[in-house]
Amino acid sequence: MTLESKPRVSVVSYLNTVPLVWGMLHGEQRDLFDLSFAIPSECADRLAKGLADIGIVPSVELNRQKLEIIPDTGIACRGAVRSILLISKVPIGEIRTLATDSSSRTSVALSRIVLARKYGVEPRLSSERPHLGSMLEHNDAALIIGDAALVLDPAELPFHVLDLGSEWTGMTGLPMVFAVWAARAGLPAQDAALFTASLRYGMQHIDDIVRQEHSKLGITEALARDYLTRNIIFELGEPEYAGLTTFLQYASELGRPEELRKVTA
Repeated sequence: MTLESKPRVSVVSYLNTVPLVWGMLHGEQRDLFDLSFAIPSECADRLAKGLADIGIVPSVELNRQKLEIIPDTGIACRGAVRSILLISKVPIGEIRTLATDSSSRTSVALSRIVLARKYGVEPRLSSERPHLGSMLEHNDAALIIGDAALVLDPAELPFHVLDLGSEWTGMTGLPMVFAVWAARAGLPAQDAALFTASLRYGMQHIDDIVRQEHSKLGITEALARDYLTRNIIFELGEPEYAGLTTFLQYASELGRPEELRKVTA
């Protein structure tokens, strides 16, 4: 990246990132970044391959890559998240096979943590496209995330359903941080205020976001609004970073040798 070029920013193409980048798309930050959109795992891979300079990065990548966190904003919850659902044909403690959507490595790690620590099971995982019927055809349970989870109504599903945000906060008493802004190591320090300003511009225009996005996903305006204003937390403080540190510790104990990191606000 030259001094004259804009930072290349890789953004997750889910509803829950729209407020974070609204200012970059429509506000005063509009001409400061070169934006591209991808699923969460691809955002992380673009940073790893040097194809992006900054990204909304799945939290588990902080154990896998040398990244510099841009503080204060990200994607978190303090209870039910609504968009990370573990859906099972059998009682949770009897799950032996779990179909996962590989687009989010953080959610896969979180499902393993919750199942092992709370329910005492370590199912065999298979990566499949996010279609509930096909995932459950040959597996006991399925992990559905992001926008694909929002179109499902957990109350109407004839299965056992866990909201993994609720499960995490119930286990730990801490928020769950799913993703953070981060930059490749070696880049000049990023001004966190620009990212906070982009988010706050988005929250000021939440009505516009809800109107624009709900019909794209096939969900109601009420669900989109509740999700972005009640389920998701975008401003991260000490409790969120404590939750992130705990998650990274638990994730590092899943049989992977990555370096454990302590995260501070």
